[in-house]
Amino acid sequence: MEKLRDWFQAGEHRMLLWANRRPLNPRVSTWLGRWLGSITHMGGATFTLATALCLGLMGTYPWNIAGWQSLAAVAISHIPVFIAKRKFKRLRPYQALQNVNIGKRTLIDPSFPSGHTTAIFAWMLPLLYAESTLLPLLLPVAIILLISVGWSRMYLGLHYPSDVAAGAVIGSLTASLVSSLSWWSA
Repeated sequence: MEKLRDWFQAGEHRMLLWANRRPLNPRVSTWLGRWLGSITHMGGATFTLATALCLGLMGTYPWNIAGWQSLAAVAISHIPVFIAKRKFKRLRPYQALQNVNIGKRTLIDPSFPSGHTTAIFAWMLPLLYAESTLLPLLLPVAIILLISVGWSRMYLGLHYPSDVAAGAVIGSLTASLVSSLSWWSA
């Protein structure tokens, strides 16, 4: 079992360092740093909660329902995130590994799971469920945003791939559960 854990950990560290690397081309590196340094904030509490609340209050049907569902999903999804961070107390990559590039703002709370990734998935999925006829248009944009926020957390040296994956699962499950409740449309 220990061999399997070591193998997984070594692979995860390689994946992290790949996602965390800086491109050799200065223009690409500058563009990527700006994109990922900015998009990461879409997974923050301020953006997800504020936009969901605005949509719930000012949106028309079905977007107002999706806004309330997003708000509830983001809030509820952070209960297991809070519990897991206190239970596992995993150091962030920049604290535990050498040669990890970091962003402008470091964090000191535990790494597992990624709260930003949890929030963006919990926020986005009710919006995708809102109007099925728009799904072909919204899905490609959603995939780019979801992947970008998750990747940004590794690019900034704040999370391991398993932190991001766990956040995506928690956010997705919570959003799916909240969106499936029938009393939202009442």
